[in-house]
Amino acid sequence: MFEIFVEMFSYDFLVRAVIVGFLVSICASLLGVSLVLKRYSMIGDGLSHVGFGSLAIASALNLAPLAVSIPIVVFSAFILLRVSENSKIKGDASIALMSASALAIGVIVISMTKGLTIDVCNYLFGSILAMTPSDVYLSIVLSIAVIILFIIFYNKIFAVTFDENFARAVGIKAGMYNSLIALLTALTISLGMRMMGALLISSLIIFPSLTAMRLCKTFKSVIICSTIISAVCFFIGVVISYLYAVPTGASIVCVNIIMLLIFCLADLLRRREK
Repeated sequence: MFEIFVEMFSYDFLVRAVIVGFLVSICASLLGVSLVLKRYSMIGDGLSHVGFGSLAIASALNLAPLAVSIPIVVFSAFILLRVSENSKIKGDASIALMSASALAIGVIVISMTKGLTIDVCNYLFGSILAMTPSDVYLSIVLSIAVIILFIIFYNKIFAVTFDENFARAVGIKAGMYNSLIALLTALTISLGMRMMGALLISSLIIFPSLTAMRLCKTFKSVIICSTIISAVCFFIGVVISYLYAVPTGASIVCVNIIMLLIFCLADLLRRREK
């Protein structure tokens, strides 16, 4: 087993992928708890499709993918938040509307330029080879920024997550912290989509949180457990991907599914003992 790890980390692209993957997994697990509890977890799916559309445009114009996708996805996150709060189009409907629109635009742009090439498939399903050195540096900086901001505003995010009306009553600017959650989520989606793919990145947000909630009951314990689960599942998924030459994103999702089933079984056994 040790020889396998040595062999794996002799490749620069795998080292880059593991570094970015760990950071993005941590960011996704931190934000995922709040998004799941607020019943807004599918925002990741909607923003990932926006990211696909922006990556398609960047590819057509021969521009840097992250430089194009990050501002577009961040802008879309704020628009999604405003539309959901201030119009008759609420929650899942607004996400579905934006998701389908962005995906359609991306497909049209691709069909008019390069067609369904391997690069496009990498955008949809992810590729461990997709991380360039410049992507890695930008991802590290932004991931660390997301983690630091979450830690700094942890108490406010906790309050907004559990009781937004009470948070407003005690003077917390709930709108501002909802916008912060949207911003951090958009950054995380943009950074992780290159490796996980537009169709799978939302799993990093949803699965670890739901898994941790099977056994943990406090907000802090769920976040800590979710972070550990996300990092462990990511690493196991990368190892499986390397050993059996299967897509990285799909491997990570399958490991998360198995982990969820294990925690559900543990929760069931605990309930029976009581």
